[in-house]
Amino acid sequence: MRRAIAPLLLAGALLLTGCEEDTPAAPAPAPVVTRTVTPTPATVTPSPSSVAPPAPPSSAAAPPVAAGKVVVLDPGHNGGNGSHAAEINRLVPAGRGQTKPCNTTGTSTNAGYPEHAFTWDVAQRVGNALAAKGIRVVYTRQNDTGVGPCVDKRAAIGNDANADAVVSIHADGSNSPGANGFHVAYSSPPLNAAQGAPSTRLAQTLRDTLRTGGFSTSNYIGGNGLSARADLGGLNLSTRPIALVECGNMRNAAEAARMSSAEGRQQFAASITAAIEAYLAG
Repeated sequence: MRRAIAPLLLAGALLLTGCEEDTPAAPAPAPVVTRTVTPTPATVTPSPSSVAPPAPPSSAAAPPVAAGKVVVLDPGHNGGNGSHAAEINRLVPAGRGQTKPCNTTGTSTNAGYPEHAFTWDVAQRVGNALAAKGIRVVYTRQNDTGVGPCVDKRAAIGNDANADAVVSIHADGSNSPGANGFHVAYSSPPLNAAQGAPSTRLAQTLRDTLRTGGFSTSNYIGGNGLSARADLGGLNLSTRPIALVECGNMRNAAEAARMSSAEGRQQFAASITAAIEAYLAG
């Protein structure tokens, strides 16, 4: 996704793809408090049988595959980034020996609907749906009015939660004529085992499920809906299975309309939720 780097640079060119932004770690920054949603799993009652004796405890109905799983959702950017240039422009580790700005402001539709609001809304919808299935959900930010957190901190939240899956939600901002469609980024070449087959499978599952949900793959980034990246700090620094979804191009009129509507955001959320559930079941 493209995004402006700071208020002083608002007139400048938007950054390209792979949104990663995070709260600059100010001197002795207070730790980011993640919000965890842990619903009580539904009780499964085995069906009685009048023919065979009651089944022993070991053969009782098993809990859902999702039970006990942990998913970290990373809504790209944050609503307060634009008014805190010094914080979000501070360089932080980004993996592979690189440093990058702590975070960015993100992009927006031509009508002004911001990416940070889109990603926050979709993440909440996904999180609520997963929590209802007994999945523990952790968010990298707790509202849409704060600053950051920085990309390295976002990665650390997923690592510290020992997440079974980390999904970063973004939208792109390409001004290329006709640019449209979603793509899913993953770290390549992998820096650890989790970035290998697990992350690739997560990315492919997200791609397949979004496509089944009626979304078109990008015609301007990556190939067949997937984008191997070595420059995204949130992916590079993760030690858990992780993928970043660029849901579409906010500068494309049709996609902007979909992202700006509650119905459209629910469609994105439904596909991402289904993909995460399928990945966890696998």
